[in-house]
Amino acid sequence: MTTPHSPAAPQEPTPAPKIGGLVVQFGEVRDIPLNRLKASPKNVRKVSHTPTAIESRAASISYKGVLQPLVVEPEIKDGRETGYYLVSAGESRRQALRLLAQRKAVAKGAPVRCVVDTTNDPAEVSLDENFSREMLHPADQYEAFKDQADRKGYSAEEIAARYGIKPDIVRQRLRLGAVAPELLDLYREEVLTLEQVTAFAVNPDTERQLQVYKQMSPHGLQPYAIRRSMTEMKVSADDRRVVFLGLDAYVAAGGPVLRDLFTENNAGWIEDVVLLDRLVAEKLAALAQDIRDREGWKWASAHLEVPHGHGFGRIWEHLLTIVGKDSATMAALQAEEAALTDEWADVEPLPPEVVARFEAIADALESFTDVYGHTPEEKARAGVMVVLTPSGEARIDRGFVRPEDEPAPEEETAEEDADEEAAHPTPEQDRFLDDDQDQDQEGDGEVEAEAEEPAGDPAAPLPERVIAELTAHRTAALRDALAQSPDLAQLAMVHALVSRVFALGAPATCLDIRWGSRNLNDFGEGIEDSPAGLAIAERHQLWARQVPRAPEDIWTFIVGLDGDSRAGLLAHCVSLTVDGVRSWERKDRTVLGHVETLATALDLDMRAYWKPTAVRYLDRVTKAQITAAVADGVSGEAAERLSGMKKPAMVETAEPLLVEAGWLPVLLRTTSAQPAEVGAEPGGEVEPPSQAEATMTGEEDTAAPSTGSEPHGEGEPPLCDLDAVLSDAVVLPDDDEARVEALLTAAE
Repeated sequence: MTTPHSPAAPQEPTPAPKIGGLVVQFGEVRDIPLNRLKASPKNVRKVSHTPTAIESRAASISYKGVLQPLVVEPEIKDGRETGYYLVSAGESRRQALRLLAQRKAVAKGAPVRCVVDTTNDPAEVSLDENFSREMLHPADQYEAFKDQADRKGYSAEEIAARYGIKPDIVRQRLRLGAVAPELLDLYREEVLTLEQVTAFAVNPDTERQLQVYKQMSPHGLQPYAIRRSMTEMKVSADDRRVVFLGLDAYVAAGGPVLRDLFTENNAGWIEDVVLLDRLVAEKLAALAQDIRDREGWKWASAHLEVPHGHGFGRIWEHLLTIVGKDSATMAALQAEEAALTDEWADVEPLPPEVVARFEAIADALESFTDVYGHTPEEKARAGVMVVLTPSGEARIDRGFVRPEDEPAPEEETAEEDADEEAAHPTPEQDRFLDDDQDQDQEGDGEVEAEAEEPAGDPAAPLPERVIAELTAHRTAALRDALAQSPDLAQLAMVHALVSRVFALGAPATCLDIRWGSRNLNDFGEGIEDSPAGLAIAERHQLWARQVPRAPEDIWTFIVGLDGDSRAGLLAHCVSLTVDGVRSWERKDRTVLGHVETLATALDLDMRAYWKPTAVRYLDRVTKAQITAAVADGVSGEAAERLSGMKKPAMVETAEPLLVEAGWLPVLLRTTSAQPAEVGAEPGGEVEPPSQAEATMTGEEDTAAPSTGSEPHGEGEPPLCDLDAVLSDAVVLPDDDEARVEALLTAAE
């Protein structure tokens, strides 16, 4: 291979060219032997270039040579030049050339074009080299790679080799050619992200891309939703979107429906998915706008899917003051009850008419329903999200606060600042106080005691170090005392967790207990709308309604709870911290092993929470994995019958078999878990009922699978027994083989 540059004759120093009064180039250009170049100690990059980066640079140089000269300065020792040069800018090029020299691709003394700059500060040159450059936009990379492919006939592998990058990156950029030019322009303008544009590229139909963009852009462009809209050619008439919109509304808008001879009136396939999505989005948006107008929210948005990662805060519903006639009536009843109590306090037994009146007042007071909601001030800075649920209903989530609408921290007044400064002097002021005291104590002994140690102001603040030391002693005493009071320690722990989970301001706790909850929606779709997600959200809202909004009131609230309720609140807060996600960046076997320990201790049975449906599993795995699942969960014969099918038919056939059998992937199995109870019909949905429903209806059999985590006080129904819910095994009826054969025959 030839060297990147042939040797050049020594050049005369080139004067720095000027434009007007501005010097546009410093130093002279020289060809310096590679083995005379050294790394500069003044280079600001202290973290070495990665081997991959050097390999990439070497690949580029091997094809095109060094396109940009290195910036160097002479090495000086003992006031004299050593003949070597220190590289201020271009260290990765120097290392790439050294790598090529080691591989005998260039000579060790190959001339390298350099700019010898003795005017600028080398550290500043290095910083500018690493700071000022801007990566080529991916859309521009696409056009450049496409030009190479079209004009020179290079393959993705050849383009990658010439620039030292992975072929997959080239292919990804070339895929942008399938995106409508209008969308690429929006990407350049940073209206769209690379992930969103890539989602549009799954279908090369640019007209459909623009339709999907126009339909979805007012309501949020989630990449997974774009990808789904771009790949869906038709959907079933029982799809949640059709359920919400109504099949008649779709047909009235000109939407075609595919039916065969055996299709009933309300069944079939929706063929214009883009039209369906637009109509659903418009209906959701109209509903959101109506809620905003009627209830007075600052904003409202509509979404086909939960907009994960929105980063909004949340103001939960809380008890509002009852106003009007109800409030006056309640006050009058309470006053009458208090008066009767005082009047008849010493009488035993009470006359029947007094007992009857007490009972009537109690019944009347119980008839008042607590009103929960948001204040007008809260609505003025918060908004509403309307989201389509898996069942085809619109869920209304109120109280979201955008970051820009969060209230600014209250600023202290000048008077408060002065009081704080007086009570807690700064370290500098403290030093002066100590110095004054030291100087007072350094007298010659001839001065009177009063002069050496003035009485001072008894209200003067203590030195900061004295304050810190005194409070440290008190903290140590608190730790020791709390260790001897397990009940109060638990109370303090609950208070610390609740303060961090529910309080709107800074947590009002002196316990340094951290709390965090990983956003599970980052790892999959539909988690918020899953049985577990809905149960958690409902439980959280039930507690959020009760926990005081002012941090300083939370301690009194927790003290006033009965033991079971306090334990349930603790369980809820702790449960939100569980993180059993296995992701590419998380490989700690000890932590993941504890997930299995916890699942075993809870006897967790995922059959109550998850089904092997097409959307959740079967569409996302291979045919071989589907066949293996059927063999594992149903029978080997059933799996053999599936093997000759195409994937759509295989999925359609396998889904009811696996759901009915209660099959779970290995990752979801708990060794000790008993199969969950199924519904009356085989394959029926098994959902953990909401505690809110149990509280409102009094039906014990509607409790969620996880016990002890809901508000539970006197007079409320007991929580259900988890063992009772999970006691019956999922057993297929005796005619299982016949039913399997019938399903397979129908599919064929």
